[in-house]
Amino acid sequence: MRVLVTGHRGYIGSVMVPMLLAEGFEVFGIDSDLYEGSNFGDQSTTGVVPNVPYARKDIRDATLSDFKDCDAVIHLAALSNDPLGDLDPSLTYEINHQASVKLATLAKKAGIERFVFSSSCSIYGAAGSEMATEQSPLNPITPYGISKMRSEQDISKIASSSFSPTFLRSSTAYGLSPMIRFDIVLNNLVAWAFATGSVMLKSDGTAWRPIVHCEDMSRAFIAVLKAPRDLVHNQAFNVGITSENFRVREIAEIVKETVPGSKVQFANTAEPDQRSYRVDFAKITQTLKDFKPKWNARLGAKQLYDAYKKVGVTLEEFEGPKYRRVTSLQNKIKSGVLDTTMRRKNS
Repeated sequence: MRVLVTGHRGYIGSVMVPMLLAEGFEVFGIDSDLYEGSNFGDQSTTGVVPNVPYARKDIRDATLSDFKDCDAVIHLAALSNDPLGDLDPSLTYEINHQASVKLATLAKKAGIERFVFSSSCSIYGAAGSEMATEQSPLNPITPYGISKMRSEQDISKIASSSFSPTFLRSSTAYGLSPMIRFDIVLNNLVAWAFATGSVMLKSDGTAWRPIVHCEDMSRAFIAVLKAPRDLVHNQAFNVGITSENFRVREIAEIVKETVPGSKVQFANTAEPDQRSYRVDFAKITQTLKDFKPKWNARLGAKQLYDAYKKVGVTLEEFEGPKYRRVTSLQNKIKSGVLDTTMRRKNS
């Protein structure tokens, strides 16, 4: 099976593509290389960004020819995370929602049957402590979450006997990647603990958050591609492990126990986080027999700590323009690499 992966050079994609290749899939990518130059560590520590054939382009500019000879699509590309989404909400909706629907429509026109969309548990928004299932009300409270909800709704409408979308609502990701993100909770807390000795909480830590390793997230996408069509057709699946729902302060305690000599500290601006949700993952484990997650928060924290120690990451680096995504994009706009719509100039 030849799979088109959008955003294959990003945080998740650069982990998922080698796993797809190991499973015997052929991969073609589309990626605009927004974060070119933000590679973390070296091959011995984090692996490398996958070297597969790809079109260097914005997904908004995708055409029918991009789907030539492909059998399935994994759509990862997006402006990913809430601070980035808040930077320009209209741009978030344009890229994450409108371009996603266009991509699905083109895939259907190209005769591609399987379309696996990377959604998010953030669409449950301010759900509180009740366990959210795939049937729970959606209550996104950020442009990022809203864009994912709208994409699900509109792509679902074009499902047919010849076009089968599946929506994977992933937990907050964590884990090592050659294109690592430091703006997600476990990755960030371990980095603070290693670099400064403080497990720095920027909220009051009471919000609930399910977390999932980027490798296990990738296993879910692969399991969908392997599953019989009737099990996944026009279905949403929460991606994660039910036991891996934590209050953020509990994640901080795991980090404190992992990084020697570290202490939990609250930022002066720490306030309650309105994004709070616990999620039930029974459906994916019962339906997709090939989905067998291998990680938990403690193993992930140890993986990250060992990598940070080997690379020698500093506070100035992970909070600076190389790895902080909002700052990275703002700097590229100022320097003329990107225009104000996040498109590359002269590309």
